Amino acid sequence: MPIASVNPATGETLETFEPLDAAGLEQRLALAEAAFRTYRTTSFAQRAGLLRRAAELLDEDRESVARTMTEEMGKPIAAARAEAAKCAKAMRWYAENAEALLADEHPEPADVADAGAARAYVRYRPLGAVLAVMPWNFPFWQVVRFAAPALMAGNVGLLKHASNVPRTAVALEELFRRAGFPEGCFQTLLIGSAAVEGVVRDPRVAAVTLTGSEPAGRAVAAAAADEVKKAVLELGGSDPYVVMPSADVDAAAATAVTARAQNNGQSCIAAKRFIVHTEVYDRFTAAFTAAMGALRVGDPMDEATQVGPLASRQGRDEIAELVEDARAHGARVECGGRRPEGLDAGWFYEPTVLTGITPRMRIHQEETFGPVATVYRAADLDEAVALANDTPFGLSSNVWTEDPAEQERFVRDIQAGGVFFNGMTASHPALPFGGVKRSGFGRELSGHGIKEFCNVTTVWIA
Repeated sequence: MPIASVNPATGETLETFEPLDAAGLEQRLALAEAAFRTYRTTSFAQRAGLLRRAAELLDEDRESVARTMTEEMGKPIAAARAEAAKCAKAMRWYAENAEALLADEHPEPADVADAGAARAYVRYRPLGAVLAVMPWNFPFWQVVRFAAPALMAGNVGLLKHASNVPRTAVALEELFRRAGFPEGCFQTLLIGSAAVEGVVRDPRVAAVTLTGSEPAGRAVAAAAADEVKKAVLELGGSDPYVVMPSADVDAAAATAVTARAQNNGQSCIAAKRFIVHTEVYDRFTAAFTAAMGALRVGDPMDEATQVGPLASRQGRDEIAELVEDARAHGARVECGGRRPEGLDAGWFYEPTVLTGITPRMRIHQEETFGPVATVYRAADLDEAVALANDTPFGLSSNVWTEDPAEQERFVRDIQAGGVFFNGMTASHPALPFGGVKRSGFGRELSGHGIKEFCNVTTVWIA
């Protein structure tokens, strides 16, 4: 079946692409293998020059890149521009820092003398072709945060992007080609999900990284494990957003709106479960609900739009089902809870706040990938921690408290890959990103991320 680019604001099919056939896929895998043989010997300075050029081109193309993202998956145009700028920043960060991050490590001579070594050190060497199975929600950023460190480490990249963003996938390959990367260093594979396992199992593919759903992660990880290959997974998230009495409640409520509604609510690290101490619950909930209800929903190409459509009809319908299930089991809809009037052509859903959530409701355990927030009342610190951890996911978390003892308690006890105090979760090239539990394993970004796809080599000299 063809791979289609469909505008979620209108339902219009913009362009279709024929997936690679077996011969085309074989040609690209062979090209990646050949490219790695020579690219791996390039210097950090050579790679950095290429990556800086890619960043320059991305800055120059920011407007067209942003329009492509917005047309394909519906994010507001201002957010799409910001995503493109963030990608260029990350490219420059890795161009500047990769050599130091991957510098040889030298133990003290006395520590290895009893092993008979006159000298010993650790060197980070590239693995080969890394397959990236990437999602549609941040269609440029998710790819760049794998590609920039992988290419700087000397690996080559193969991108299997989400099938609803083929224009973006093609644009990414073109960007790295125009920047001067040797042929085969970064390639887009226009293939369906059924073809992914075969690529994972191909001996020319050294490792795989996936950002996406838990079922997709399980399938890719199983194939990689069967082939004894390295995998990094960043899966779902149901991040808590905890507000304690010492917090600046007005600031917490205002930030909560962005934390929940960013990217039309379609972010793994978006705050989804708002856990509020009973002393400030009423004040926070009133302010948060009013601000969520006031968000402007509409055409994502309109500069004034704050929330665009969901990326697919299926995604919109799944959100509606979760809300209806919660409503049927007694949840209170404080605002939203339906499709907005006058926007029948696209896959829109109103920003929604639900209270009175109980474990009987699906939304208590399932990830909500859309602009729907659940608010919980916590009697004390212990209950806030328990509610924060009452999820199968553990990607990140947000906590609002000015109390140092409470901050230390959350750092110690929250089961997540990150704890962000008095602000909202964000990814940054200098900080590791990833989760625990069913949110996956391994880390992206920072020095931890670039080393995930390296051969950590011990060198011993008698």
